[in-house]
Amino acid sequence: MLTATEDTLAPVLAAVQAGRLAGADRIGLRVGQILNKYKMAKHFDLVITDASLAISRRTAQIEAEAALDGIYVIRTTVPDHTLDAAGVVGAYKNLAHVERDFRSLKVDDLDLRPIYHRLEDRVRAHVFIVMLAGYLTWHLRATLAPLTFTDHHPPARTDPVAPAARSAAAARKASRRKDDTDQPARSFRTLLDHLATLTRNDIRYGPDGPVVPTLAIPTPTQRRAFELLNTVIPLTLK
Repeated sequence: MLTATEDTLAPVLAAVQAGRLAGADRIGLRVGQILNKYKMAKHFDLVITDASLAISRRTAQIEAEAALDGIYVIRTTVPDHTLDAAGVVGAYKNLAHVERDFRSLKVDDLDLRPIYHRLEDRVRAHVFIVMLAGYLTWHLRATLAPLTFTDHHPPARTDPVAPAARSAAAARKASRRKDDTDQPARSFRTLLDHLATLTRNDIRYGPDGPVVPTLAIPTPTQRRAFELLNTVIPLTLK
């Protein structure tokens, strides 16, 4: 980024030296546009006059920042006898699951917004119902994980900073794109879409015959989903 900034500033510097660009305000405006583009202003010293422009790197500051590349500090109020250093890092990384759940609440699955209610108690009720649905979605993701690409038995992590490793079962699902029962593996969203194809139809036999509720033949994945949920496929909804 530093080199890119200098390369982009080179024509401006040449224009000032050749006299094609003059005036501290005009020079400063051109330089500012470039520095804002790459966000590198803090790493350069600039001397601008009406007829000159000097640019130099803040070498000591750059070296000090480079020495900390890849290093971050996490602070917590939780005492170390409750959560050790590895636990703090693990808890911080687990915030990714919280962010995913909030995304599910607001956009992906449950559409918390927009809220069309005006009364406070109705807004609260709306948000409460969505939160309950989010809790149900969390359990569904965990329970139906064998049918998705989710690693439902991830290896224990001995180093919370090291990249996460996948289990052999998850790697097999990803490479074969099939679950443990040799059925197509899906994302959670596409799994719900597949489950939605299981329908119940009211069939009338003859013009005046009885109406018989008939369930469509479930696919192996649909049967497995209800087995994982420890329930039978309902013929009617109560």
